[in-house]
Amino acid sequence: MAMTEGTKGYERFIPLFIESAQTLDFHQSCKDYLHFLPAVPASILDIGSGAGQNAAALAHLGYDVAAVEPMPEFMHAAMYKYEALPVLWMQGSLPELACLESQDTLFDFILIEGVWHHLNEQERAISVARLSAILKLGGRCAISLRNGPAGMGTRVYPTDVFSTIKAFECFGFEVLFCVENQPSIFSFKENVTWSRVVLQREASK
Repeated sequence: MAMTEGTKGYERFIPLFIESAQTLDFHQSCKDYLHFLPAVPASILDIGSGAGQNAAALAHLGYDVAAVEPMPEFMHAAMYKYEALPVLWMQGSLPELACLESQDTLFDFILIEGVWHHLNEQERAISVARLSAILKLGGRCAISLRNGPAGMGTRVYPTDVFSTIKAFECFGFEVLFCVENQPSIFSFKENVTWSRVVLQREASK
């Protein structure tokens, strides 16, 4: 599989990324989303799952979890560390999510953490359409939006809460939660800010 454009730069820091990612606490890094998780049992898709820590935490909570990650090194590290957990690990990426084409599952919740800033505007538009096709009516999508200088990944684009919300509204989503300009959980990234949005696909659409 050819390199996904959005992963450029990460190949220089594979061991460091895996180590730092797998030390993160899901209940801290994704605390804004906890209130919006569906009741168990439910199906959750973790897009850009990295080293697998969020997918693993969700599986521990009792969810049926599928995790999609473009970098095989990260995916294999996740599969090794969390091999005891019933997570479906797949190699793939936005905007197409071709790895899901053979799946007939519609998801109750989609987590997109630390991904959106690696997509350009055209890719984001395609992604929104794709996400609307794999999320159940009434299902929710949680997205983090990063702004600041490039880190390990070098292909980065500015993100904007307003344009992101408008794109999802065109596909029948409504905003349930939005918080802007939050500091990074890493204290050494003082020039990086995050916004977080939770959107729900309206059941009437």
